[in-house]
Amino acid sequence: MTLTWTPALGRPELLAGPVRQTLEAMAADGEDVTAVEVAGIDPDHADTAVLVEATGWDLRDMANCIVIAGARAGEERVCAALVLGHTRADVNTTVRKRLDVRKCSFMPMDDAVGRTGMEYGGITPLGLPDDWPVLVDARVVDRPQIVVGSGLRRSKLRLPGALAARLPGAEVVDGLAREIDA
Repeated sequence: MTLTWTPALGRPELLAGPVRQTLEAMAADGEDVTAVEVAGIDPDHADTAVLVEATGWDLRDMANCIVIAGARAGEERVCAALVLGHTRADVNTTVRKRLDVRKCSFMPMDDAVGRTGMEYGGITPLGLPDDWPVLVDARVVDRPQIVVGSGLRRSKLRLPGALAARLPGAEVVDGLAREIDA
């Protein structure tokens, strides 16, 4: 399967509202977002493993965005983590310490969808609520290009890995993810 990539802001119908708004705001602030591209996909291919199988792409070029929540003294603390497809976020140590909570876990699907304005399986680091830090594994930044969700299951974004470090709320974290045992 071959995808047709075009500048993301030229295809707003392939972007969730919060994603489009974030790209527009970044462009207005002088960030060059022309390298952020979008391609339509079969919604059944939205999951990373399925898309890799359909396209033959390298898992190292795929990035997954997960939403994590914990609490301290009754105060909810939420963040997103952006990790490469061949890794898993170290939720129980690195993320837990960053959030400064005793325990944390993946946000329930309905909550994540409702609070991001994005579809499950398409959640992306662009367009998340302003008060959520976006923890970016350092390996993401080193990739020439990454493929992430667009906020919708029917499309994907492609952007330079280095741009992930400049997204709103982004914090590059060494050791955020661990490689999955093959």
